[in-house]
Amino acid sequence: MSSAARSPFTPEFFRFLRELGKNNNRPWFLKNKARFDRDVLGASLAFVEAMGPEVHRINPHLMADPRPVGGSLMRIYRDVRFSKDKSPYRTSMGIHFFHHGSDGHEGGLPGFFLHLAPRGSFVASGLWRPPPPDLARIRGAIVRNPKGWKAAKAVPLSPDNDALQRVPPGFDPDHPLADDLKRKSFVASVELADSVVISPKFSRRFLAECRRLDPLNRFLAKAVGAAY
Repeated sequence: MSSAARSPFTPEFFRFLRELGKNNNRPWFLKNKARFDRDVLGASLAFVEAMGPEVHRINPHLMADPRPVGGSLMRIYRDVRFSKDKSPYRTSMGIHFFHHGSDGHEGGLPGFFLHLAPRGSFVASGLWRPPPPDLARIRGAIVRNPKGWKAAKAVPLSPDNDALQRVPPGFDPDHPLADDLKRKSFVASVELADSVVISPKFSRRFLAECRRLDPLNRFLAKAVGAAY
């Protein structure tokens, strides 16, 4: 596990993203493209390549795709067509360790997501805004297996600003888990300080947090009928 013993991220990773936040324009980015390729894109791809096999060991249904485009990395270029914010570049890096069946399942399947941003990094698991059929299945699974659901929330769920005001029809409004039945998203995350991300031990820390977050993925995948 030597590849998991060190992190490819350095202080230059966050330095570039901070400067990009202050100079979010094409001329600046093109002038500093070599820095991006080396310190941000290159480091992120190295992390995906190293962690892919390790995450696969946590669960064999999870995968990583170390390609610059179309793989596990979110593109640095923003889609500004329907956004009031016309800034052309993201000031963060997103890395997705995804379920191999996600492409064939509407709304996707549970996996791990690593968000890296200056003073705003976290690793997360779960499902964000699953489609109505899966949402109904998850709520049903919570009612049928409340003990298993409580165990799945080893890491507390993140706030859901889109949650319903009332328990949905067909469920007991006085159910002990009423707040969870009102949810539209089931996501848990762990915040990561910049100093942790650039630490030589970050890869091990990342995998440890994935193991803590994995029970939520397992419960949700089973609820929506996916192998996990």
